[in-house]
Amino acid sequence: MNFQGTINSKLPAVGTTIFTVMSKLAADFGAINLSQGFPDFNCSPDLIELVNGHMKKGANQYAPMAGLLRLREMISEKTKKLYGSQYDPETEITVTAGATQAIYTAIAAMIREDDEVIVFEPAYDCYTPAIELSGGKTIYLQLKYPDYKINWEDVKKVINHRTRMIIINTPHNPTGSIITAEDMAVLETLTRNTDIIIVSDEVYEHIIFDGNKHQSVARFPSLAERSFIISSFGKTFHTTGWKIGYCIAPHNLMTEFRKVHQYLVFACNTPIQYAIADFLKRENEYLDLGKFYQQKRDFFNERIAKSTFTYTPAAGTYFQLLRYDKITKEKDLDYAVRLIKEEKIASVPVSVFYHEKLDEQVLRFCFAKSEETLEKAAEILCKI
Repeated sequence: MNFQGTINSKLPAVGTTIFTVMSKLAADFGAINLSQGFPDFNCSPDLIELVNGHMKKGANQYAPMAGLLRLREMISEKTKKLYGSQYDPETEITVTAGATQAIYTAIAAMIREDDEVIVFEPAYDCYTPAIELSGGKTIYLQLKYPDYKINWEDVKKVINHRTRMIIINTPHNPTGSIITAEDMAVLETLTRNTDIIIVSDEVYEHIIFDGNKHQSVARFPSLAERSFIISSFGKTFHTTGWKIGYCIAPHNLMTEFRKVHQYLVFACNTPIQYAIADFLKRENEYLDLGKFYQQKRDFFNERIAKSTFTYTPAAGTYFQLLRYDKITKEKDLDYAVRLIKEEKIASVPVSVFYHEKLDEQVLRFCFAKSEETLEKAAEILCKI
C-alpha cells in the first residue's frame, strides 16, 4: 500500500545510513563486523543489577522532562572535577535519548532559515540532515588524511554575518583525531564578539590516548558561554543500545534547548537514569576508559603491523583508520563491500562522511571488540 499523493521529500539526498548498510551486509555474509561502532562485550554486570534493582523498586514511570535531578547533579559534579566549569543541574543540564537526539535538539533550537552552520568533514552523518530540516545551510570544510587537522585560515574565510553555528567533534568520529588546546584558543578568538553558537560533540570524551587530555569547550570560559556540549553514557559504559546521553549549556541556551526537547522525547528511560546516577560514583569506570581502549587499539594495531594496510594510531575514540592504497585502486565503498563478501570482514568507507565523497582510500574499523574478535580480524587483514 502506498500514498497516492505527491511527496516532496525534505531530505531527498538521504538514504539508509552506511552503518545499517554495512552491518546488514556483515550479517548476510557472515563477516566479522568492525563497521558499526558498538562493543561486542557486555557492560558491567553491576550496572545491569542497578537498573534491575530500580525497576523492582518501582522507578518505571516518567522521569522529569530535564532528567532525574540526582543524575544531573552527578553530571555537574563530574564536569566540575574534570574541566573546572560549574553547571547548574537545575537549569543547565538535560538528560537526552542519546547524543544524536541532543545534537538534533540543539540545532533545531537555534537554526533558522538561511542560517549557515560550519561542519568539518569527514563528519558524523546526523549533523547535516538536522541543519537542512531546520532550514539552515551547511558550510563544509574538509579535513584530510593523514592528520585530519582543522585549517583555521579556511574557517576565517567562510565566517560571515550569516554564520550561526560551528559544530566540532573531539575526539573525532570517524578519524580518531583530537582537537588541541591551541585549536580551542583559535576558536575562542574567531567567535569572540559574535553571535556564533558552538555545538561540541564530545561523546568520546573519556576515550583518549597516549597521555593526551580531552579539551572540552567547558575548559574555556568564553567558549563555554556560547556552547552546547553533548556527551553519551552509551559510549562511556558500553551500553549503546540504552540511548542515554546529555547536553550541558548556559541557562539561556538550555532554555531554548528544552523547548524543543520536551516535544521530541519529553523524558528518557527512568530506571536507567537512576542506575547511571549510582554508577557515576565509581569514577574509575570512566576515568580508566582511555587506558582500557588504548590497550585494545594497541592490541589490534600490533597484530596488523605486518599487513599491507598503513595507519596512524588513533588519538581517541574506538576507531582505527586503515589506508589500502598499496593494495588496490578501487573506490573505498566498492572495496569495503568486497572485503565483506570475499574476506568476511566489515568496515566503513570514510568517503561517505564527506558530502562530495572525497575518497582517499581509507576505511574505518571499530576496535571496541573482544581480543578474540580483534585477533580474527587481524588475521584476515594480514592475509590480504
